[in-house]
Amino acid sequence: MKAIIHGDEGLRLGEMPAPVAEKGEVVVAIKTAGLNRRDLYIPERRGNKGRDLILGSDGAGVVESLGESVTRWSVGEEVLINPSLNWFEKSDGSPEGFGPLGMPDNGTFAEKIVISEEQLEPRPVYLSWEESASIGLAGLTGFRALITRGKVKEGDTVFVPGAGSGVVTFIIQFAKAAGARVIVTSRSEEKRKQALKLGADRAIDTNAEWKEELKDETIDLVIESVGKATFNRSLECLKKGGRLVVFGATTEDVIDLDLRELFNKQQEIIGSMMGSRDELREMLAFTEKYRIRPIIDCSLPLDDALEGFKMLESSSQFGKIVFTV
Repeated sequence: MKAIIHGDEGLRLGEMPAPVAEKGEVVVAIKTAGLNRRDLYIPERRGNKGRDLILGSDGAGVVESLGESVTRWSVGEEVLINPSLNWFEKSDGSPEGFGPLGMPDNGTFAEKIVISEEQLEPRPVYLSWEESASIGLAGLTGFRALITRGKVKEGDTVFVPGAGSGVVTFIIQFAKAAGARVIVTSRSEEKRKQALKLGADRAIDTNAEWKEELKDETIDLVIESVGKATFNRSLECLKKGGRLVVFGATTEDVIDLDLRELFNKQQEIIGSMMGSRDELREMLAFTEKYRIRPIIDCSLPLDDALEGFKMLESSSQFGKIVFTV
């Protein structure tokens, strides 16, 4: 079967054996798959070595065959793949055995995938196939960061550096649905305009002096994913007693932190990563209630997937890049 593969020959479009369902497993014929920034980092982490691995965490498709003892699904059902492996109940931290789909297990950038029946959910019928493949990882990550860990509430002001990522496009919509005020940043004037159109209340230039720009705002909650380049600037804008939730680091991981400033202001720094099946189901119910839809930048055939990787690497997209299979 056709797949996007990483191995000794680097990242490429190639052929892999079609999977077969074993006990408790389901083979899903993939119709659409969503690209995430994690997919960019895996080849770098693996260093163009090791066995051939199919990348991809997000996907949606049709149940094609069932392994022994599968009871939850029938052939022909339309399903959404839960990319958060082996994390079922909501908890403060992820359990042993948790990991995102797509490494070390084969992922969704292929014509078919075999996966545990416990990792599937009914496809949201109000979404298109492209939207269905875009909501799993980014939607779950944003929901846990904002709702579960950030405890956003009506009337809060939420500050989110970086307006173009798939996760942030969800956070803007989730926060507005929760009754919060949302402020974002971007270097791109076009992305700032798109964020405002999506529902953000303010969009400021990343290169501006944030503390000066936000002097008349009370920032209750910051959602950070940029890393060293913005972390301390974000913390400086946060009110006394405010919360900063960090779910990623697209720039450097290691920061310098003024501990005296932190404890004097009694601020909270909270880590977050993806989420549980409980939260995925909460997120799907939340999006359906408020008719929140993933923002799709573009849809590409699997044959052109490597072009999507280049787009994501340059951060030229606003929202999600989707592959059709």
